[in-house]
Amino acid sequence: MNWNEIWTNLLKFGTEFLTSWGIKLLVAIVVLVVGIKLVKVFVKFIKTSKKLDKLDDSLRSFLGSFSSIMLYFVLIITVAMILGVPATSFITILASCGVAIGLALQGSLSNFAGGLMILLFKPFKVGDFIEASGECGTVVEISVVYTVILTGDNKRITIPNGALTNSVIENYSSEELRRVDMTFCTGYECDIEKTKKVIAEVIAAHPMALKDPEPFVRLSQHGDSALTYTVRVWCKSENYWDVNFDIMEGVKEAFDKNNISIPYPQMDVHVTKD
Repeated sequence: MNWNEIWTNLLKFGTEFLTSWGIKLLVAIVVLVVGIKLVKVFVKFIKTSKKLDKLDDSLRSFLGSFSSIMLYFVLIITVAMILGVPATSFITILASCGVAIGLALQGSLSNFAGGLMILLFKPFKVGDFIEASGECGTVVEISVVYTVILTGDNKRITIPNGALTNSVIENYSSEELRRVDMTFCTGYECDIEKTKKVIAEVIAAHPMALKDPEPFVRLSQHGDSALTYTVRVWCKSENYWDVNFDIMEGVKEAFDKNNISIPYPQMDVHVTKD
């Protein structure tokens, strides 16, 4: 066999090899590009489609994140099989990698399990105002691994689901009504019944303060330098802070008009001459 025959055979082999792999590679690229676009469209459909409005927002957010991960996983397997990677070998490799990744990502798996727990038991949902893990804000997203809340001063905080399920969660939006608890102090010289009447009138005049359950105004403590009154007012959850601040301001103005004194810390200094 001379060099011309060797060169001819090499060219023939190379052409067949490149043609075969070129077609596979081209098909794999097309499938990958189209698959990525389809996954994005599907996930967007889950999160925004009006046909799924009956689903809870928390469930939609979780399904969107979970579907994205699973579909990308299936897409990778499909592309690998198009390129000629044996399915059994690929699955074996993935299983081995899965074990290694699982050991390395124990925290993430814990967060994933936490996301399922949140979705199942629903201690909160998207739109609720919660306090947990030392943070306080409105839930804007519940994903597979993390929950995102937006604080009152517009900070976006991401909390691992595992940490949430292992902490105490205070949900301020779960109930329709909330109770506003306040205390007011007056001097010992002030008439008790008059003070209670003034506070009750301020509460009664507020449009967001509920009449049922009935507001509570009682003398609760004899302090060192003041009488302390405990006040409890019910309102709708979304009106909590308006009722709290309005009544606080209204009581101060009413005390001033009715000559009800509000004591404050003071010190008497006696100067003696030798």
